[in-house]
Amino acid sequence: MKPLKERISIRQGDITDMDVDAIVNAANNDLMLGAGVAGAILRKGGDSIQKECNKIGSIPIGYAAITGAGKLKARHVIHAASMGLGDMRTTAKSLRTATAHSLRLAAERKLKTMAFPAVGTGVSGFPIEECAQIMLAEAAQHLKGDTSLETVYFVLFDKPALDTFQRTWDKLQKELAAGAAGA
Repeated sequence: MKPLKERISIRQGDITDMDVDAIVNAANNDLMLGAGVAGAILRKGGDSIQKECNKIGSIPIGYAAITGAGKLKARHVIHAASMGLGDMRTTAKSLRTATAHSLRLAAERKLKTMAFPAVGTGVSGFPIEECAQIMLAEAAQHLKGDTSLETVYFVLFDKPALDTFQRTWDKLQKELAAGAAGA
């Protein structure tokens, strides 16, 4: 198994172009695909994704659901519900639990690769730096355990988000190394 630092990959781009087992949608708990990442997934992936979401129905905030990926290169879409449809606010708790649940769903399905956007930072307006800290810590924690996941990608739409995630990941790696040395 590759070392942790090689199992988390941060890149700039369009998550809907990723050829991975699953991409993650920054979803609302009613699984209605509208704006932002969800809108891009619907436009490129097609109506079949929304139809599958409709069959699932509402899920609790902080949970995740999985559907097919329609016409996308990815095989699945994991819908991480960090906010409600009527209350478009992501909290640290809902982001943490939605990220952890997405990772668990991928592992339960024996997926090897998945890609996250910066969940909650679009229409919800969650701070990008706090988002990076929470999501990267959850991914690192998950990858240290028993999981089928080999690589978790973070695909950021713009350079400032990319820089924030990379800086946060560099810092977290140092903290993890210091913690391991002290153990």
